[in-house]
Amino acid sequence: MIDWIASMAAVPIATNVRNAVLASRERFWKPEAFPGAPLSVAKALSRLEKVGELRRIRRGLYWRGVVTPLGMAPPSAMKLTKELVGTRGVGPAEGSAALALGLSTHVPRRVTVAVPGRVPKSPVETVRLVSRSASTKRLDERLRSAEVALLEVLRDWDRYVDEPTPEAFDRIGHLIEDGAIRVARVVAASETEPARSRNRLRSLLRALGLDDAAESVPPARNGQLSEPQAA
Repeated sequence: MIDWIASMAAVPIATNVRNAVLASRERFWKPEAFPGAPLSVAKALSRLEKVGELRRIRRGLYWRGVVTPLGMAPPSAMKLTKELVGTRGVGPAEGSAALALGLSTHVPRRVTVAVPGRVPKSPVETVRLVSRSASTKRLDERLRSAEVALLEVLRDWDRYVDEPTPEAFDRIGHLIEDGAIRVARVVAASETEPARSRNRLRSLLRALGLDDAAESVPPARNGQLSEPQAA
């Protein structure tokens, strides 16, 4: 790494930036990836974006992907989310969560991702990030994507789930059996979820015959919110 930086210092900054970018595929670039004056590096990246060799994601972040007749293809939602906010406790939100779990066939215009903390202020083109800063247990329990998605659909079940409740419960049961959803982790994380989510989680687990897990769900203080009931 040190030798690479030293060799780059011997040629103009713009040339260094251009050579490195054009030799890359499927990766993000930031000005701090290059030695030299930050303003000069930023200008070099901007020039490459203007001629179609990079795609600007947001200020200070560029993508080098596949060039198509319509321009450079954007990064996948998964790669972009990982770059922006990491993966720990992060997962699909709202309609994207229902689609990911197979509980809906509706494809949202943009992928929505829940982040257990603050989200970047600058919007990005292909992904909508929503903050779940109160859901700190998602981080503590290191929830997987599917586990986050489950907690997300439990927040607003009637709005996002298209499947009849019995079929939806059955689908979630299979995800639990396959290990994609770890019940103990979800139950522990539910402590910092809204009351309606805990009520619905308890109802779901009882319907699946997981009574011990259902009893472990922290009680909702007001406890009067509706729960999806399997017919």
